[in-house]
Amino acid sequence: MDTKTISDRIAVLKANIEKRIVGKGEVIDKLIIALLSEGHVLIEDVPGVGKTSLAKALADSLSLSFSRIQCTPDTMPADITGVSIYNAKSGEFEVMPGPVMNNIVLADELNRTSPKTQSALLEAMEEKKVTIDGKSMDLPEPFMVIGTQNPMETAGTYPLPEAQLDRFMMKLSVGYPDKADALKMADSFLLGTLHEVTQTVLTGEDITDMRECVQKTGVDGKLTDYAVMIVEATRSYEDISCGASPRALLSLLRCAQAFAVFAGRDYCIPEDVLRSALLTLPHRLVLTSQAKMNRTTQAQALKRITDRIKVPS
Repeated sequence: MDTKTISDRIAVLKANIEKRIVGKGEVIDKLIIALLSEGHVLIEDVPGVGKTSLAKALADSLSLSFSRIQCTPDTMPADITGVSIYNAKSGEFEVMPGPVMNNIVLADELNRTSPKTQSALLEAMEEKKVTIDGKSMDLPEPFMVIGTQNPMETAGTYPLPEAQLDRFMMKLSVGYPDKADALKMADSFLLGTLHEVTQTVLTGEDITDMRECVQKTGVDGKLTDYAVMIVEATRSYEDISCGASPRALLSLLRCAQAFAVFAGRDYCIPEDVLRSALLTLPHRLVLTSQAKMNRTTQAQALKRITDRIKVPS
């Protein structure tokens, strides 16, 4: 598959999602980039801005299996991974796969469930398999987890631990629509077209082929050094107590390759690496207490780091 074909398919996918999600082209771009990068996405924003609708629109645009897990405090790990049930007729235990055994898994309000249940996704997100009563089962390909959470509520919520956040390639925010987009959304709602069923436009084979092209995208040695310097700098910066992990470096490079393919190129440029770093690293950084007191954000700290590092020519 050449870059022209990929660009055409990306355009079709984006246009299809935009029929349902109004005025959020940049967020949709990032979600598609994560899909092509084999990454998982955490969408954090206030209620009612379309977090779940965005994830559902992506799933509906692809001929892939989809499941939604509505996370609550009483959700158990087995409710996600599956469970073994005794079959009286055969006299044996049978594995009943959980909702995680699908191509696209939406974990809605992930921070509402307990850390024990949150950890049920760790193996699935990293190794693309689950273990049920000692039996290991591979997850279908392609596989992607989209988690959502509301940052405004604290009662009855469990903040995601750093180990869980590190498994998400990127953390996105949908945001409120501007006035023009709000009017367009209102008109579509009144006409009854806002919540029409999203049509399927791409297959699982399309996504697999596009992912293979991303993996083959060229990354010059200077750009790899540039990415490594950014990641290493996060580990010694004064406002950061815990920097980016080796997993973060790999996510950065894969995301940079996807940015290149998204732009219609089969090679990366420095801007791809920089944009990827600013997208994949902030949520993985742990700020010092002093930085938090100074109201420094993770994104601000990373921007100061990248400003110090010379961009390769």
